[in-house]
Amino acid sequence: MAQETVKVPIAGKIISVEVKLGDEVKEGDTICILESMKMENPILAPVDGTITQIGVTAEQIVKPGDLISIIDY
Repeated sequence: MAQETVKVPIAGKIISVEVKLGDEVKEGDTICILESMKMENPILAPVDGTITQIGVTAEQIVKPGDLISIIDY
């Protein structure tokens, strides 16, 4: 199977994680909410597939390039 790696686009704090391992997601589904500069930014699934790895937890401080999730499709 092909994999899509979702990475943090901007520095901030993860407010919530909306998926768990094994969840099926559709393109555009929210994976997590990232707060940066007092704004909440939804991180969306770029492809349809299955969540096979999650690299963040709620309240975690993240920087650009950190792993959010891996989606098999």
